[in-house]
Amino acid sequence: MKCSGQLPWGAVWRHRAMSDLLLLGLIGGLTLLLLLTLLAFAGYSGLLAGVAVSAGSPPIRNVTMAYKFHMGPYGEIGRLFTESCSVSPKLRSIAIYYDNPHMVLPEKCRCAVGSILSEGEESPSPELIHLYQKFGFKVFSFPAPSHVVTATFPYTTTLSIWLATRRVHPALDAYIKERKLCAHPRLEIYQQDQIYFMCPLARQGDFYVPEMKETERKSRMPVEASDAQMDGTGADTMSDTSSVSLEVGPGSRETSAATLSPGVSSRGWDDGDTRSEHSYSESGASGSSFEELDMEGDGPPGEPRLSPEAEPLGTAKWPWEPSTPEKGEE
Repeated sequence: MKCSGQLPWGAVWRHRAMSDLLLLGLIGGLTLLLLLTLLAFAGYSGLLAGVAVSAGSPPIRNVTMAYKFHMGPYGEIGRLFTESCSVSPKLRSIAIYYDNPHMVLPEKCRCAVGSILSEGEESPSPELIHLYQKFGFKVFSFPAPSHVVTATFPYTTTLSIWLATRRVHPALDAYIKERKLCAHPRLEIYQQDQIYFMCPLARQGDFYVPEMKETERKSRMPVEASDAQMDGTGADTMSDTSSVSLEVGPGSRETSAATLSPGVSSRGWDDGDTRSEHSYSESGASGSSFEELDMEGDGPPGEPRLSPEAEPLGTAKWPWEPSTPEKGEE
């Protein structure tokens, strides 16, 4: 019997079918492995991390920072982080957001981004200050607030930043709104493997960089001019409520809005609370005092707290200025 040397058609079909199944199995296994890798990476970046918001002592002390001021979409500030880190990669990054991007037009959102030069009693070296100034950065200092609303999120990969903006900021907004707090502006501090979020509950004006105060002043000029025209006594005459806000001395910044009477805008003085009408100060409908807030953390020893007895009757503990909605963040 003569053998042709060719396999039967059925055997060839089975061989090809097995090869196709092996190929599909290999593709499926690689796809599953890729998905598991992505899930593991997302989990490592903080996808499954819990977000705990609390009110208490701040995560940092008084800070001196090098910064650049930005007005525009927050999505454009990545270059500022890159620029500040390129000057001195070992320093911690910091950002101060003054406007809520869900309520303010993107082109009007304001923030300050840079690096922390020193913290606490330590002073930054003149060489370090000069280095940042050489690249166009400015230097600004703010004190440690007595009480803040705070949260943390893992900072292990670049994806952690993306996840934090979509998980932490909504949690902060809900916490502040539920308790009707006056907590602003919003700070992000990138420290080792954690991102710290902080919203001061007092002395908010101390966190406003000069450029921010200048934009606030310019935004008030048309309103002040309109008020002057409506005042029959002349452009130099000020209302009674305006004089009240101007009489507040620098020392009263410890209690910030707590010393102002209802309806008096704390934006009437430059060194105090210069928040925007559409800033994060709108997170609460009427401010709550520290006494009404169940603090999850203790402030620094000996830190004075607001006392209900020390406030005049009829005083709004945390005045809030309703305004038209604007921006979004985080």
